[in-house]
Amino acid sequence: MGSSRDKTTPTRASVKALETALGFSFKDPSLLRLALVHSSYCNEHGLDPGQSYERLEFLGDAVLELAVSTELYLRFPDADEGELTKIRSSLVRRETLAEIARRMDLGSYLFVGKGVETSNGHQQDSVLAAALEALVAAVYIDQGNEFTRQFILKLIDAELAQAELQGGPPENPKSLLQEMVQGQGLEPPTYKLVSSEGPDHGPVFTVDVLVDGQVVGTGAGGKKSEAEGAAARAALATLSGEI
Repeated sequence: MGSSRDKTTPTRASVKALETALGFSFKDPSLLRLALVHSSYCNEHGLDPGQSYERLEFLGDAVLELAVSTELYLRFPDADEGELTKIRSSLVRRETLAEIARRMDLGSYLFVGKGVETSNGHQQDSVLAAALEALVAAVYIDQGNEFTRQFILKLIDAELAQAELQGGPPENPKSLLQEMVQGQGLEPPTYKLVSSEGPDHGPVFTVDVLVDGQVVGTGAGGKKSEAEGAAARAALATLSGEI
């Protein structure tokens, strides 16, 4: 997925591009447009704050938590309340949602103010996680509960599979990746800082993880440790499909 960052207003073309990437069309495209508008864009263009995705984010948080809670209840019949809560927390936390949004390249579709744009703020975990929740809410309003439930399950499929395999919350992705590659007789993975962008108060780090000299995953985050974890998760998803 990808989209030009040269935007002045939320357009039908940008919405259509995201619909194509998602694989379905909205009955009401204005909902999808609303889910892509950051508050900084409203501030710069003199728009009412209600024209940003913040209200959708509020709803999406609840929709996401209900769908994940229901799925965990069904998938882990032997888990007690505490175990289910830990797994759910790992799946709906900001870092996980941001990583899912990055896999979708959701940040490239967002409409943000110039300051946020210049500082690469549309790639920060907090912005991406909020935008993903807003997108979930837009899908829920437009397509209904069952469609949205299936949509959410596809989004978190890799994370759910990992939790199911382990029988609990996903472990540290860097540790899991190291165990995986060393189990194949390879040297431990190494991490390389690719870039550091944005202001001191809101940097975005991009990191590659290499196995046997080859890049097997790339991640980004507000801290180098977060970027390394995101890169490790991307590598786990890639390598799991090859083994």
